[in-house]
Amino acid sequence: MTTSEWEKHQRRITRCKRCPRLIEHCQNIATVKRAAYRDFKYWGKPVPDFGSAPAELLIVGLAPGAHGANRTGRMFTGDRSGDWLFKAMHKAGFANQPNSSDREDGLELINAVITAVCNCAPPDNKPTREEVESCEPHLDKTIALCRPKIFLALGKLGWDATIRYAIKNDWLESHRSKENETKKRRPAKPKFSHGAEVQFVNETWLIGSYHPSQQNTFTGRLTEKMFNGVFRQVKSKLK
Repeated sequence: MTTSEWEKHQRRITRCKRCPRLIEHCQNIATVKRAAYRDFKYWGKPVPDFGSAPAELLIVGLAPGAHGANRTGRMFTGDRSGDWLFKAMHKAGFANQPNSSDREDGLELINAVITAVCNCAPPDNKPTREEVESCEPHLDKTIALCRPKIFLALGKLGWDATIRYAIKNDWLESHRSKENETKKRRPAKPKFSHGAEVQFVNETWLIGSYHPSQQNTFTGRLTEKMFNGVFRQVKSKLK
């Protein structure tokens, strides 16, 4: 893969207009703004992947935050979720610094790429099923170009999207194509939980983690120890 292929893919993401509701929401947030960011020029459109392909680790999040990535134009940048993520990535050796504020802050990822199930900030952080499906070709292309050895899904939507990709590409042993097999006889898909692991037939791995959202970190559902733990799982698989 050439660098231009990756860059072209990122440009296609930022120009995407497939979901009018999301485009309108992103632009509205960028116009109204939050009082604390009144003087900040918002990105206000689909947010591209962060990092360079190929990379051994692909982190799959939910969607840009309304006043985080939708403001800064970079995945997980400018909000508390990003504070948690980049601190953990730096400790594990996947980022050159533990914090992020904007696209010019000097942050670089090491052997890692961050993407999302949905590239636009959705109202209430809840994209519709149709919107997720519309964004799926972007995620599929990201995975194909990234060629990761490890997927780290931040939340159930990221987990489910990765499982769907694995099934489409015949990576999941329990769901490999069989003639005359009906949907009723299909085995259950691997369930999401914090620290859950799935090995695909091509020897890549999927690891699950609770999303580092304020809802999870403020309530203690996700602790720093737990989050660092999933990155230790990632590193152990890469070894």
